Amino acid sequence: MQDRNEQGLDLAGNATFRHSNTALLSVSSVEAPMIVSSKDFDHRLASTLKRLKFPPRLLERVAGITHRRWWAAGTSFDDAAVEAGAKALAEAGVGASEVGLLINTSVTRRNLEPSVAVKIHHELGLPSSAMNFDLANACLGFVNGLILAANMIDSGQIKYAVIVNGEDAQVTQEATLARLQRPETTREDFSREFATLTLGSGAAAAVLGPADEYPGAHRLVGGVMRAGTEHHELCVGGIDGMTTDTKGLLDGGLQLVVDAWHEAQPDWDWAAMDRYVTHQVSNAYTQAIIKAIDLDPDKVPITFPHWGNVGPASLPMTLAAEAQSLNAGDRVLCMGVGSGLNAGMVEIVW
Repeated sequence: MQDRNEQGLDLAGNATFRHSNTALLSVSSVEAPMIVSSKDFDHRLASTLKRLKFPPRLLERVAGITHRRWWAAGTSFDDAAVEAGAKALAEAGVGASEVGLLINTSVTRRNLEPSVAVKIHHELGLPSSAMNFDLANACLGFVNGLILAANMIDSGQIKYAVIVNGEDAQVTQEATLARLQRPETTREDFSREFATLTLGSGAAAAVLGPADEYPGAHRLVGGVMRAGTEHHELCVGGIDGMTTDTKGLLDGGLQLVVDAWHEAQPDWDWAAMDRYVTHQVSNAYTQAIIKAIDLDPDKVPITFPHWGNVGPASLPMTLAAEAQSLNAGDRVLCMGVGSGLNAGMVEIVW
């Protein structure tokens, strides 16, 4: 029996992939209603910032984030994911009874089991025949969900898939703010938890279906994935907080994206895309990516200044915001990265 190398499959590195018959039928987002400014965080941390001799407007100056959003009292992250999913199904014109797969990609969760997906499946009224599960891969989860669902559509296993995400930063940020207000907090403590203050709340959803039945839809062409798991300890988060080696994460993530970009070039021509939709982290990260692979900054939309880093939802929320300005035939490159580290790029033809 031939092994896979003998069959002509090169197993070294991370191969690029192509989709054959999957289209993005809709992508939607839900903004959390409560606007929380970085100035408010500065006010709450005033004594700590003064004692540790940090400059004023630290979040705005370093991360470029002026606001983030929280959910109103009584609204949970999975309620928002349900809302985004229902909105995406309506925009796609797909009935709940037709869905064969639901993937929840939320980082936020209130318990270890059952999955977050089961509530969303129930609230959307999906049929018993629709598979549902959580896919967790930090901020790259939504991109992973698109790829997995597209593979299942390409294979003919399912016809329609819904990928959802809902994030709630408030609980984690409230706990972090309380810790950073303690008199024993050091500059090192503050620096390790700084990235937590850049997070935001929001929700997004996408519906995928067979491209041959939707000639006017947005075709998923394919892309590349790459892993840099030697960096798995640089950003570790839980419900009560997140510790980050900010410089290490920036350097490692940047190198991973650059490596994936160059690895993809023999198979893809991504130098002249119409839009580059990146994971929304901070001004430093975005400018570093633009410089490292020589992107046109006018083609790189940014939403982190007013939404913050909404985890896996940040990329689809940004894509949904850009949708009205895209024209048929425009080429869009979705560029995701998640702590761990993992990176993925997926091309969509609009």
